[in-house]
Amino acid sequence: MEFSENTALLTEYRRRAAELVGKMTLDEKVSQLVNHSPAIERLGIPAYDWWNEALHGIGRAGVATVFPQAIGLAATFDEDLMEKIADTISTEGRAKYNMQSRFEDRDIYKGLTFWSPNINIFRDPRWGRGQETLGEDPYLTSRLGVRFVMGLQGHDARYMKLAACAKHFAVHSGPEGIRHSFDAKADPQDMRETYLPAFKALVQEAKVEAVMGAYNRTNGEPCCGSKTLLKDILRDEWGFEGHVVSDCWAIKDFHTGHMVTANEIESISLAMNNGCDINCGDLFVLMKKAIEEGRVSEERLDEALTNLYTTRMKLGVFDGKGENPYDALDYTVVDTVENQHFNREVAEKCMVLLKNNGLLPLDKSKIRSIGIVGPNTNSRKALVGNYEGTASRYFTISEGIQEYVGEDIRVFTSEGCHMFKQGISGLSQGHDRLSEVKGVCEVSDVVVVCLGLDADLEGEEGDAGNEFGSGDKPNLKLPGEQEEVLKIAVASGKPVILALLSGSALAVPYADEHADAIMQCWYPGAQGGRAFARLLFGDVNPEGKLPITFYRTSEELPEFTDYSMKGRTYRYMQNEALYPFGYGLSYTDYRITDVKASSDTLGEEGIKVCAKVKNNGKMDGVDTIQVYVKIDEEGTPNPQLKGIAKVALKAGEEKEVLVSLKKEAFGLFDEQGKFQYATGKAIVYVGDQQPDTRSEKLTGKKVAALTINL
Repeated sequence: MEFSENTALLTEYRRRAAELVGKMTLDEKVSQLVNHSPAIERLGIPAYDWWNEALHGIGRAGVATVFPQAIGLAATFDEDLMEKIADTISTEGRAKYNMQSRFEDRDIYKGLTFWSPNINIFRDPRWGRGQETLGEDPYLTSRLGVRFVMGLQGHDARYMKLAACAKHFAVHSGPEGIRHSFDAKADPQDMRETYLPAFKALVQEAKVEAVMGAYNRTNGEPCCGSKTLLKDILRDEWGFEGHVVSDCWAIKDFHTGHMVTANEIESISLAMNNGCDINCGDLFVLMKKAIEEGRVSEERLDEALTNLYTTRMKLGVFDGKGENPYDALDYTVVDTVENQHFNREVAEKCMVLLKNNGLLPLDKSKIRSIGIVGPNTNSRKALVGNYEGTASRYFTISEGIQEYVGEDIRVFTSEGCHMFKQGISGLSQGHDRLSEVKGVCEVSDVVVVCLGLDADLEGEEGDAGNEFGSGDKPNLKLPGEQEEVLKIAVASGKPVILALLSGSALAVPYADEHADAIMQCWYPGAQGGRAFARLLFGDVNPEGKLPITFYRTSEELPEFTDYSMKGRTYRYMQNEALYPFGYGLSYTDYRITDVKASSDTLGEEGIKVCAKVKNNGKMDGVDTIQVYVKIDEEGTPNPQLKGIAKVALKAGEEKEVLVSLKKEAFGLFDEQGKFQYATGKAIVYVGDQQPDTRSEKLTGKKVAALTINL
């Protein structure tokens, strides 16, 4: 029996929590409503800060394994791997907590409540925080998010390992600069079809312990005080039993940005009465006044605190030392050699080969010199993205290649240009490294061009330090002189490999036409350079698939502030992508044959799809089987991802793969947000790519199609 299924134990923890809350004075109760909750010594309650981060490793609290950024993890399309990553993170998180609390360190980023994962839909590539998400597809986000939460919270029958948090509820994906006053308007169909499914899955399947409200309003209501979201949907419809936390200082926005309340007391009353249990920030310390004025009942206050203390009971922090199996995790399990090796393997699985004219993998015996140029050549910042921890050692692209080739191959490097400014030296006339790029290319047999972005250019409002404003991108172009560096490399006549490090899609049509190979590396974590080198030389085979669409230009996108899904993401776009969702090349050739369905008519149990997958190439690899469903009716979305299977194949090996599709995979939401099944037919597509013409053009392969009667 898993912890989340132990109803009697949950009831007992809730009883104990309520009993403890009942012993508190009103002032003591109010003190516990903010993330930095002070100790109540007379009741034996230590100080506790609820704010901790685990987006792609334990963040902001010293040394930990720094995995690839979340968007890179999504490119694995691997549910089992996602849980293993989260399990590694939670082991380190418990061990760090055990050590820190032993020394009475109760500061921020030192607790067991981790505000991860971010399961917002990456609906627009300009959004700076899209790097934190699991991509643009609600199905993929749901499946990976569920397993990530399971890995964080663990499978002990009595105790949670860590408490995970689904954020930001809901309909939140930029613009960053106006998030404190913005009203994201989404119709019922888009709400149910796109913005809510992942949250529902994490609540009902993964039993996620916490949900965080978003900064913005959704359809007129501030998310951290939304009756529709927090009461009607989250609690009443989905049966959520955990606690709700506000985003940090978001409740202040009610009266300073959204202008839906007149002052602090009205704001905290709106949030508390509609289901927000704890305030990241400090306004809830005014809750005593709200109670005295009759705006909030003490009964509701007790309910909020019981929700919070139930979480702490589940984590075992009020039980005797040694009763909790996670108490045994000591600091030696943090940043182990095994975790470093695993991190490198994860980075290898994340990277997506977008183009290869046959140049890759490189043959080390045939190369005397390699040039590595571009602003991300030796950038640690481009390894980690945001919400990062601190690695004990980093391997940039340059460091990874140099370590791999040793003294066998001469390596020449150049920063090439600033990430986004004209020139590197402040006293130069600009373009001050371009001649060096020409020189490096001239003496190199092959050139690796490292371009893209870093967390200074894209990220959270107030976090990114770029001149574009608030962490969002103004467009999808390579900033500054980066494309000029690429053009110099191409003009040299040497073979050119483009390594893109970014947390989002970039428009690179010139590279698509002129580079010999392109690898999307994301922000690949502390071991990213090692992973890239092993992929470059064919020690491992690329297996990543794009969890987002790479568009040709931002001009084809709807307005950034338009939250209608029309024209957005692979499910609703009409234009041809530069690189489609689900796309990614390999060094080997996979063939999918004998595709069959268990029935040609949809039943209550759904259908099962089976296929044979063969590795026809000379290199071992892992293929990603993708199953898409298209309801064959006017006005329905493009084929949507509804099933995934990873299959490892030796060279020449063939395996049979089975993917189950639930009946719900064949339903759609109508304009009123009501779920219903269509009549007529559906087309089920089975392959290792999306069933669009651009994917066919890029891979030279078509996917199999099955007709199912509805």
